[in-house]
Amino acid sequence: MAEVTVDVAGDELIVTHPEKVMFPQQGWTKLDLVEHYLTCVDGALAGVFGRPTMLKCFPGGVGQKPYYRKRAPKSAGERYFVQFPSGRTAGYFVPRTPYDIIWMAQLNCVDLNPWPSRVEHVEHADELRIDLDPTPEATWSDVQAVALTVRETLADFGLVGFPKTSGSKGMHIYVRIEPAYSFLETRKAALAFGREVERRRPEIVTTQWWKEDRHGVFIDYNQNSRDRTIASAYSVRPTGWVSAPLTWDEVPVAELADFPMDAFAARYEQLGDVMAAIDTVSYSLEDLLEHAARDEAGALAGEPWPDNFGKPRGRRSWWPLPDDGR
Repeated sequence: MAEVTVDVAGDELIVTHPEKVMFPQQGWTKLDLVEHYLTCVDGALAGVFGRPTMLKCFPGGVGQKPYYRKRAPKSAGERYFVQFPSGRTAGYFVPRTPYDIIWMAQLNCVDLNPWPSRVEHVEHADELRIDLDPTPEATWSDVQAVALTVRETLADFGLVGFPKTSGSKGMHIYVRIEPAYSFLETRKAALAFGREVERRRPEIVTTQWWKEDRHGVFIDYNQNSRDRTIASAYSVRPTGWVSAPLTWDEVPVAELADFPMDAFAARYEQLGDVMAAIDTVSYSLEDLLEHAARDEAGALAGEPWPDNFGKPRGRRSWWPLPDDGR
């Protein structure tokens, strides 16, 4: 079968090589991947809508290394051009429609990787990303326990988070924020939040920079830096598991393996987009930034980077350009 045509919200899209095995361990094909995204296309689109998105392509399936495309092909529906200090430019893909989601799957994109900002305010994140990354000795139960502490801590700051499995080893918790803060400010707020969770659960939580100094579950505040990407909600990961949004009642009992791609349609048909309410309220980071200032004025003074780490301290690392059709 050389190709097959699928209907995407009334538009036709040609899927080439639909029989190609994308997941060798499970035997799932490219068409299986496309059908997953067709099932949950509304939720998947909400996670990437209007965001510069890295195209992470697996032309040989998940058993081989992917390649990363900052420069979307001209066939992309919308591109957003940025210029780097070197003078080079890249036109990132900006998904806007259900068709765009399936178009990425047709390009062998297994998971979807958007920025934490939208192009309308590209230099200001609108998503605080709390990434719970277990160290090798940590268990999934540790991740669940930390997630519940994150929920309590968010509530103390007047914030509401939306959890999802990472589809790999950990969990992501997103908070919609006002697009009024620089990436440096958002990162500072994320670090201050992580340190507060660490104070509450020091036995299983760490914010230490160096891997050899970490234990338990690392709260990776670095995911809030400019142009960093995380696999978005409803993405399929190379494990074959879906990055599945959860209700808070599910957090203590869900298992990562509960959400394989081939069985996910029934869940989505029953529950719909569990993360749909995230855009209802956008929160301020002022309380967290005050917390960060207190940290910096006390025992935790100084930059949250090692002295020998050449990270720009708030300096622009790229400049947006208009889409001139390049």
